[in-house]
Amino acid sequence: MKPIIWLVLIAMNIPAVAGAAEVPVGNYDKGKLIFASRCAVCHTIEKGRANTTGPNLYGVVGSKTGFAENYAYTAANKNKGIIWNTETLSEYLINPGQYIPGTKMVFAGLKKAQDRADIIEYLKQFKD
Repeated sequence: MKPIIWLVLIAMNIPAVAGAAEVPVGNYDKGKLIFASRCAVCHTIEKGRANTTGPNLYGVVGSKTGFAENYAYTAANKNKGIIWNTETLSEYLINPGQYIPGTKMVFAGLKKAQDRADIIEYLKQFKD
């Protein structure tokens, strides 16, 4: 990329990588509330808890798609082959069905970047 284009992107606060979006700093307490109201209906988060409608999300951050043991993921989810990190989770949580076509997760998504950042901050705390 030419130097002048970099300067324009920086001045306009546009990510230099296509599709990249800056994720705001998350808030654990707000994430906990969002998880309880939007996620806990299908997911557990505590270590050792069973999968329910969706997989237990303990350790999701830093794991590869299809990570939870004894959960029947779709081939689309298992074959996506990405690592769940702040950026991939944020993009996924906008619209799971668009990010992984063929997923069985029926969730409209979180449209607000701050809500996504908050839930990701909460999820980060549940790992070994």
